[in-house]
Amino acid sequence: MKNIFLVINILLSALIVILILLQGRGAGLGSAWGGGGEFFQTRRGIEKLTLRLTIILIFVFFFVSLVNLFVK
Repeated sequence: MKNIFLVINILLSALIVILILLQGRGAGLGSAWGGGGEFFQTRRGIEKLTLRLTIILIFVFFFVSLVNLFVK
């Protein structure tokens, strides 16, 4: 049973990494510390969907990790 949760964790982590990489703006590392001078823009369409899916998968990953701790 523990192996099943480990496989699920690996698949979820790969999906989370892919979704995070898809959300990249291409602004570079300089924008991480406030550079760039971009303006705020709301997420719409597929950007909003990928953001929400990423958040949901992170919570599922956390829950599966906790369950994996208590399963023998």
